[in-house]
Amino acid sequence: MPNLFQRIKNTVMSDLHEALDKKEKKNPISVLNHYLRQCENEVEKVRKLVERQYLLKEEFTKEYQQAVKLAEKRKHQAEVASKASETELYEFALQEQKYYDERAERIADLKLKAVKELDELERKYEEMKHKLKDMYIKRMELMGRENIARAHNKMNSVLESSSGYNNASFSKFDEIETYLDQLEHGVNSSYYRNTIDAKIAKLEKEMKKEETEAIPS
Repeated sequence: MPNLFQRIKNTVMSDLHEALDKKEKKNPISVLNHYLRQCENEVEKVRKLVERQYLLKEEFTKEYQQAVKLAEKRKHQAEVASKASETELYEFALQEQKYYDERAERIADLKLKAVKELDELERKYEEMKHKLKDMYIKRMELMGRENIARAHNKMNSVLESSSGYNNASFSKFDEIETYLDQLEHGVNSSYYRNTIDAKIAKLEKEMKKEETEAIPS
């Protein structure tokens, strides 16, 4: 049974990776966006950890200051009890002082460790933010390259005619050009049709004038 489950798991994972590979080839920017969202989530998790570690450091600081303050207080009380020959009270205050001193020392070690861990977390957090920013820039670069590739592909499909100018986009340009040529020819024909009478009359008048001037008086 374990082997069967393992084979099923391997088959499912194989199909999943194959589907992701196909999706990546079809739309790489979409896949990159998916990965970026995952990275953003990881960065956000680390940010929260940094905040928690910072709060922990502050709590250690408060506890340390309180332990030191109580240790000093018990030390003073032990001195007062000693001078007053209050042996029992002196021993109790001295025991309390020792307890708070040990607590302060233990907290100091924990605080030092927390500070080192906070520094490490902050360093890694900044490194993750830089890497995430680099990925944003990389996405912009890939989007630009994808746009250029799509634009070139579109332009090539328009400008590169196949055999006999069968390309649909190029044929559309031919149709428009032919229509404009026909329109221009029609305008020219209409112009000549409307002005031919005036032009012929002008030519006849000029010719008669030349003949008259040519006859000797």
